[in-house]
Amino acid sequence: MANFSKSQVPQFSVEVYQNAFLPEGGREVNAIVTVTSTGGGTTGGIPLADAAPAYGAGQGPGAAVVLMVDCSGSMDYPPTKMRNARDATAAAIDTLREGTQFAVVAGTHVAKDVYPGNGRLAVADAQTKAQAKQALRKLSAGGGTAIGTWLRLADRLLNSADVAIRHGILLTDGRNEHESPEDLRAALDSCAGRFTCDARGVGTDWEVKEVTGVAAALLGTADIVADPSGLAADFTRMMENAMGKEVADVSLRLWTPVGVEIRFVKQVAPTVADLTARRTEANARAGDYPTGSWGDESRDYHVCVLVPEAGIGQEMLAARVSLILPDPSGAGTPQTLSQGLVRAVWTDDMVASTSINPQVAHYTGQAELAQVIQQGLDARKSGDFDGATAKLGRAVQLASASGNQDTAKLLSKVVDVVDAATGTVRLKAKVAEADEMTLETRSTKTVRVKK
Repeated sequence: MANFSKSQVPQFSVEVYQNAFLPEGGREVNAIVTVTSTGGGTTGGIPLADAAPAYGAGQGPGAAVVLMVDCSGSMDYPPTKMRNARDATAAAIDTLREGTQFAVVAGTHVAKDVYPGNGRLAVADAQTKAQAKQALRKLSAGGGTAIGTWLRLADRLLNSADVAIRHGILLTDGRNEHESPEDLRAALDSCAGRFTCDARGVGTDWEVKEVTGVAAALLGTADIVADPSGLAADFTRMMENAMGKEVADVSLRLWTPVGVEIRFVKQVAPTVADLTARRTEANARAGDYPTGSWGDESRDYHVCVLVPEAGIGQEMLAARVSLILPDPSGAGTPQTLSQGLVRAVWTDDMVASTSINPQVAHYTGQAELAQVIQQGLDARKSGDFDGATAKLGRAVQLASASGNQDTAKLLSKVVDVVDAATGTVRLKAKVAEADEMTLETRSTKTVRVKK
């Protein structure tokens, strides 16, 4: 295991929020696990581009980043779109920390590493940044779109780097029309766990589920930049966030006793992401769920398990949640960064056993909010206006009750709100495509529970 300086590596903490009390015969145990990392991803007031690179878990110094820029023919409509994409990529390159390895990929129906080229990565300094920006000026639009091909090239480039943090930034303006959905899925499966990737759709001619699917599979963020003039600011924020990561490949390990069944494990803040199917077995009683890279930040996870029935007064450990940093060689013992306990206690006190923990209630509502927005928009697209009204009305009600004002504002551009408290709404006759796509893309964003 590598030696970290305290200034380089975040300190992790785990807090468990739950109502541990169950009625007689009760089996379902819910807990919100708050994971916080502090002390990493900070530079003591030094600009990120000037800060010394951090060291990861025995994998060598720093980070590697590949920027994938859509150069398909549609990027020329309007011509300002390609110019904005070049400017945004240049802004992201300016934000690279000195010593970070990086490359630029031009994506069409094929993928080409336009800087530094020949399957290599450059090391960020004043000279290489200037060279990369010079290469960007030569990018032009033409050809199709095959996102899986871009990702596979990014994976090969990033895999050549002996670094802790591997990250991709992907920009597209169109649908993935030059490869099959199966090809894209295979590429995502191949890249999952090897690097994280933020994905952005520019304009309104791209497919939301493709862009959000890339981000979900590769544990990154997804968003819409409806106006291409906003790309530079968005790319700068993305790169600053990537440069703030200090530890990669952290897993949430869930140990459960014999007889306990895991219903689901979800990230619920800052966005909803179901991790249940992404479990890898650690041993006979434990499994690991990927969380990606961490800097200074806090995230919430919802763990739900079914325990065996027990009598009044009985108590058991329902699950143990640990944060695990693997030994990169695969030979050593993984490092446990922090852990928390989920309990089950059977009681005949009706008040104790029927009260819902505020954190659990809040995030159950936030997960439902994301779900009903998707269902409502799908219903609207298919012409089921009654179903869309019902689902989006429920979304308005949930957003209002939880204080999710950002989502409430997005919903108000798709429906006329008659009564938020009851979820009474009317579908708008005309909705701007950008407003509908923004709501769909950001539907999984949540707000933290009010403490």
